[in-house]
Amino acid sequence: MSNPTLDIAGLTKTYNTGLPNEVQVLQGASLRVQPGEIVALVAPSGAGKSTLLHIAGLLDTPDTGTVAIAGEDMTRLSDRRRTAVRRATVGFIYQFHHLLPEFTALENIVLPQLANGAGAQVAEARAMALLDRVGVADRASHRPAALSGGEQQRVAFCRALANEPSLLLADEPTGNLDPDTSDRVFDALMTLVRDTGLAAVIATHNLELAARMDRQVRMTGGVLESL
Repeated sequence: MSNPTLDIAGLTKTYNTGLPNEVQVLQGASLRVQPGEIVALVAPSGAGKSTLLHIAGLLDTPDTGTVAIAGEDMTRLSDRRRTAVRRATVGFIYQFHHLLPEFTALENIVLPQLANGAGAQVAEARAMALLDRVGVADRASHRPAALSGGEQQRVAFCRALANEPSLLLADEPTGNLDPDTSDRVFDALMTLVRDTGLAAVIATHNLELAARMDRQVRMTGGVLESL
């Protein structure tokens, strides 16, 4: 069997260490995600899911424990190497789209590819292909302010996959949308993830959406338990 795309083991994280109001967010969290697997991370606000995703995506470091991506231990890498791995390997989606307002939908997807060394023509072709997959290719020349909430989030999905990551991390990706739009946008995300075959961890408090993924885990008391 190939290495898990993501393998986190024994993660602990405490904020305000040593102070009376210190908060132990993670207390031994472990999770393996195989290539092509979509895992739902179910947890209420404040349970530590965002911290877990930030550590898994190399935006933060644990107090103890390990993070391995495609079999490589990330915990002892230099900051420069971690940044390079994150840019090439990990895609992020947040509850708010965070698109750059002065650029078009197409340009928002092209820019991270250029930053990763892709040529302009290749980057534009991939951006258009991704927009077409999620049904908003006809909105490529529009800036975010001219897009609906659902369209903005679909563009954000495409941007997250622009550099062909092997791991996608999403934090309440449809949380800002009304139920009908949320359902349609989630369908687009699932199709995109399935088509590309990457591993994904999608945090949500929506149990109906969680049930549509391959596996569900719940964060309780700083650890992860299968549902």
